[in-house]
Amino acid sequence: MTTPHSPAGSADAAVATAAARAGADVVRALYGRRLDRIDKGAGDFATAADVEAEAAILDVIRAARPDDAVLGEEGGQRGAADAERQWLVDPLCGTLNYAVGNMLVAVNVALRDGAAAVADPFSGEVFFTDGETAWLRRDGADDTPLTPTPATRLVDVNLDPPFPSAPAFRAVELLAHPEFVDRFRPRVVSTTLALAWVAAGKRAAYVTDGGDLSGSVHFAAGIALCRAAGCVVTGIDGAPIGEAGRGLVAAADEETHGLLMSMTRTRS
Repeated sequence: MTTPHSPAGSADAAVATAAARAGADVVRALYGRRLDRIDKGAGDFATAADVEAEAAILDVIRAARPDDAVLGEEGGQRGAADAERQWLVDPLCGTLNYAVGNMLVAVNVALRDGAAAVADPFSGEVFFTDGETAWLRRDGADDTPLTPTPATRLVDVNLDPPFPSAPAFRAVELLAHPEFVDRFRPRVVSTTLALAWVAAGKRAAYVTDGGDLSGSVHFAAGIALCRAAGCVVTGIDGAPIGEAGRGLVAAADEETHGLLMSMTRTRS
């Protein structure tokens, strides 16, 4: 169901949502099974759920947008890398969580600089944007706008390597910052589902190290959601996300963002 003001009329948002849901269906169906691991090096791996979910997502995109390029976490580049329209697909963000029976995972689908969707396979929630507004869809319920708020005081911090900004910035040291302890409560879910939660008001902020994450299959959908919902989104140095970017801070409001910036800069 949709409300009169939801972006359901946006064709790209509809494609992103349908694709994310298709991937989420696969992830949910294979949950709990013994799945072989496909080694990707450096301790990273994929499972059959990652591969099959990406295939289901690609089927939706190909049917609706046959001329668009796709960059997938598992299958790599399909179509021209410099195509005007490129979809960024992470079919199972939180593979390690999933492999050990933890349901904290996300399915991410984003059109570069456009519509995006993040699906939670187990809650049935799909967070989506047409690039201008952001919404939450639950089965059998009307779409509701995403409204970020710092009220929870929960800040999700990505502690997974690599840590390219170390030793100047270490996320683990942020957790020990006296003001962080006074103002926030840390959480580590190890999936970019947490970015959707910032947009939805379930988290006050999200912090991760890294380089330019704007074109990352892992982060593009969550960044799009946060921006469309009205969050403050920058690198860990407060600079705009881009080619020279350093990581990501997505905060529900200016005050929360400013507090986190003051803590990260004391470590830089």
